[in-house]
Amino acid sequence: MKKTLLTVTLGLLALVAQAQTKTTGTVNLLAGMTAKLDLNSTNSTATLTLTGPSDRWFALQFGSFSNGQGMEAGQDVVYYNGTTLIDAVHNGIGTPPTADTNNWTVTSNTVASGTRTIVATRAFDTASSSDYTFVYANTSIDFAFSRMSSASFSLAYHGANRGYQIDVPLAPALGVDDIEAAKKFAIYPNPSSSQFSIRTDEDIKSVVIYDATGKLAARFSNHKEMLDISSLQSGLYFVEIETTNNETSIEKLMKK
Repeated sequence: MKKTLLTVTLGLLALVAQAQTKTTGTVNLLAGMTAKLDLNSTNSTATLTLTGPSDRWFALQFGSFSNGQGMEAGQDVVYYNGTTLIDAVHNGIGTPPTADTNNWTVTSNTVASGTRTIVATRAFDTASSSDYTFVYANTSIDFAFSRMSSASFSLAYHGANRGYQIDVPLAPALGVDDIEAAKKFAIYPNPSSSQFSIRTDEDIKSVVIYDATGKLAARFSNHKEMLDISSLQSGLYFVEIETTNNETSIEKLMKK
């Protein structure tokens, strides 16, 4: 038991040491609209990849809020105005946002098959009261989003073309070693809210789940069924998979 805990602890330390970037992965928002946020702890830089229809405005609010708090005064938001990505702050529901100092640097703005993809970077902390401060230690972030219902870049009522993604997990991005391991083991779905399975050609002897501190969270002996994690708190977990050949792999799992 002590040997297992030591192995897991060393594995967790290795994962933490290599984790310089956290990511939401690509988050589906509306039809033809996605967002992906990467946080780099080395240079304290956030990278936003935002897609939307090429013929109209689309907007993303990010930060810490709840369902129904889109467009509340003071919330940070960005939107595409037909030329570039605008850094703005909300003035309240039903009122167009006000553009402020643009602290986002657009590094790519391309269109393919009617979808525009914008990549932009920004410092975690811009020292502006109008900008949300990204915190690398956070394990999730909230998104609110909208787009114009027709081809237009004039800010106007979006109708039903809006929504929320609350508590979007921010997890360490996969490194080269993680990608190689993923060829042997795949956890699906990941993130998961209640159950997951392990896809592999290996014969698995046991599955043990540890929280981010290395504390035992769950243990399973039958990996062929869906593994129930509904009782676990939201956050980052590490799944220790032991094969019948006594080989061990540690995979990351986000619990929503």
